[in-house]
Amino acid sequence: MKILILGAAGQIAVKLTDLLLEETDINLVLYARHGEQHITRQDHRVNVISGDFLEKEKLILAMKDIDAVYLNDMGNTEAVKIIVEAMQEVGIKRFIGASILGIYDEVVGKFGEWNHAMIGTSPRMQAQKDSAKVVEESNLDYILLRLTWLYNQPKNEAYALSLKGTPFKGAQVTREAVARLIADLLTGKISYDKESLGVYEPGTELFPKPTFY
Repeated sequence: MKILILGAAGQIAVKLTDLLLEETDINLVLYARHGEQHITRQDHRVNVISGDFLEKEKLILAMKDIDAVYLNDMGNTEAVKIIVEAMQEVGIKRFIGASILGIYDEVVGKFGEWNHAMIGTSPRMQAQKDSAKVVEESNLDYILLRLTWLYNQPKNEAYALSLKGTPFKGAQVTREAVARLIADLLTGKISYDKESLGVYEPGTELFPKPTFY
């Protein structure tokens, strides 16, 4: 199997890269702006490509022989459109994209009020909504990950999931857990098809806000 990680210098992407190289025999194409400067991982299974998400021809080249694509940030709708177009031209169907909570106004309770006050009307939220719509209206076999508020905690890989159309309650999740979830999806340990998953840490459902705020 060969995976393309877009935005490979991001924190979750780096943790995902480490997991896949340490635990699987998957080959990786790591694509990032100035990737050759920011990505120093040396492994015979890794190919690093420097490029922008708006460079369609470079994306198409990066997608050669790729089985699945992971996008580390869906905050640029125009870039998401180009990535989807490139995948369709190449014939790649499997896509996992990292989005944020609240794109369906699904976050409830005191935490929902806090989250809306923090990011509910931001340009970033609107871009994430628009990007999710682009993917959901495509012919890709997609999984969208609606990530709650993120923090780092080594070895804490606990995650819980909520489906689209159900309330989102979890206030925080570790980047380590998100990387584990993506690895589980890519390796088939868990399976979803054309689904948008809320991602949070078990036990944080009643938190009024993340503990680090």
